[in-house]
Amino acid sequence: MIILGIETSCDETAAAVVTSERVILANIVYSQVRDHSPYGGVVPEVAARSHVEHLDGLISEAINQAGVKFSTLDGVAATAGPGLLGGVMVGLVTGKTIAAVSNAPFLAINHLEGHALSIRLVDSVEFPYLLLLVSGGHCQLLLVNAVGKYRRLGTTVDDAVGEAFDKAAKLLGLGYPGGPAIERAALSGTAGNVVLPRPMMGRPNCHFSFSGLKTALWQAVSDASQQRGECDISDFAAEFQEAVGDVLVDRSAHAVELIKNEQQKVHQFVVAGGVAANTYLRRRLHTFADGVGLTFHAPPSRLCTDNGAMIAWAGVERLSRGLVDSLDVSPRARWPLDPNASAAIGSGGKG
Repeated sequence: MIILGIETSCDETAAAVVTSERVILANIVYSQVRDHSPYGGVVPEVAARSHVEHLDGLISEAINQAGVKFSTLDGVAATAGPGLLGGVMVGLVTGKTIAAVSNAPFLAINHLEGHALSIRLVDSVEFPYLLLLVSGGHCQLLLVNAVGKYRRLGTTVDDAVGEAFDKAAKLLGLGYPGGPAIERAALSGTAGNVVLPRPMMGRPNCHFSFSGLKTALWQAVSDASQQRGECDISDFAAEFQEAVGDVLVDRSAHAVELIKNEQQKVHQFVVAGGVAANTYLRRRLHTFADGVGLTFHAPPSRLCTDNGAMIAWAGVERLSRGLVDSLDVSPRARWPLDPNASAAIGSGGKG
């Protein structure tokens, strides 16, 4: 099968062509970093307008690079959510149109499922596996039992880890996007020269929290500036990154313990999402997996951040199982992979 994948859920405009034999014929991403850098984060209206401006050209480029024609596509996959609704609508409507004109099956893809299955595009990872999904908008631990069958073990009760990196980098004056900026700064810093908390560590559940860590960083920087008139930004970056690593390892350890207590057989630990591109965190999580007897997997960096190839591959996975969608499917700002998961805290949207 040859599938076209379209991704517009946030601030990357992406199109890709992927085959069912795990061959990426084209994978093109237009980054909007320059558009959003002045604001220190993603502006939804700016993102949506950029998708409108660039998507058609990216799709044409991907089709030409892959050496295929619209008429020969076996399916068209597009992100239908979750994400910024304006951006999701741009890609979803475009994908529906191409599917209708090409008389090809349409696949409405959950963006989180794209991340969850991305490892199977590059590696023969069998179900079930434990997934740590860490990105700008999400931080979850999931048991991936099969395509379309996910059990959420833990989630953030406030901010996602990628958002925390962005806000921390803005506070430290390191620019946007925050994850790569903090990782670079941390290379010349020493964790422990300043002390930050490790939220939720030791708690019996598998949930995350990063809001308090951001507040603690702000207070520590403020105190250092008042006492010394300056602070070593690299030390703060190193401590923040290490604190995040400690939390991710601790929460993942609780998930492994939960699975063992339920006597489920899981042998593989997968880390995916934009934050999985952080080499320090990958190393920490790889060491953790080795220590608990799980085989560690993570997609290459280019498939960790938002891209069309993971959406196309999710389309391959779903189409091969006959999971085709109608053209009247609606875009969704929120779309949990596990609809049966109880609220992590309270009963609002974050829950």
